[in-house]
Amino acid sequence: MKSLRLFLATLQFLTRIPVPQRWCDNVTLGDYPRGIIFFPLAGVVIGGLCALLYSLLLSHLGPLLTAVAVVLTHIMLTGALHLDGLADSCDGLFSVRSRERMLEIMRDSRIGTNGALALIVAIVLRCALVYQLSLTTLPAVAILIMVPVVGRGLMSVCMHRQCYARESGMGNIFIGKITEGRFYATLAITAGILLLLDGSAAMPALLITLLFAFGFRRWVAKRIGGQTGDTLGAGCELFELIFFVVLLWK
Repeated sequence: MKSLRLFLATLQFLTRIPVPQRWCDNVTLGDYPRGIIFFPLAGVVIGGLCALLYSLLLSHLGPLLTAVAVVLTHIMLTGALHLDGLADSCDGLFSVRSRERMLEIMRDSRIGTNGALALIVAIVLRCALVYQLSLTTLPAVAILIMVPVVGRGLMSVCMHRQCYARESGMGNIFIGKITEGRFYATLAITAGILLLLDGSAAMPALLITLLFAFGFRRWVAKRIGGQTGDTLGAGCELFELIFFVVLLWK
């Protein structure tokens, strides 16, 4: 029962799906790092809803409008949480300022040129990738589920053995707090879900994305001395897009 409550609390944290608070009773902030193993399962819920919408709309709206609807649904389900992190991270990390100034820029609620460009590119690219699915023989439903699974599962890479770059913030709940066992369990669950959905076909794309995730983690840590909630969100968006691109490229 506690595991179910922790899963629901994780789903509540990562999405805007209306999970009643009473279903998460007795789950404290200190419990959340244990919920990292449920990140890929939250991705299954998000991807499953997007895949269902894709299946329902494709024959009625055509591939382009369906792609736009799926991407907008994905944004609404997540509350643009990770897109916000992507925009803030790009504003700060590409500002060519001191570490302290970069962190200040990332915390600023205003969006800059780099952040705006990142949002435009990310949304347009995601729409194009979903549209491209309709032009291939690849299993569209499986891919739409796998993409958010990979994005959330590989967020653990940016949490494991990392320092929190700020003194306080929501990212501090997870960064540097997940154990070795739960880190590897999260990666194994991510890979297991992909194997169930698409056999071994998605494994090369997962491996490439995993390597990118480690590179991203190292680059961010060199820039600001660790990770923040914003860089976790940016990582999620980037990992999803990299995985999606590699799947369609092969």
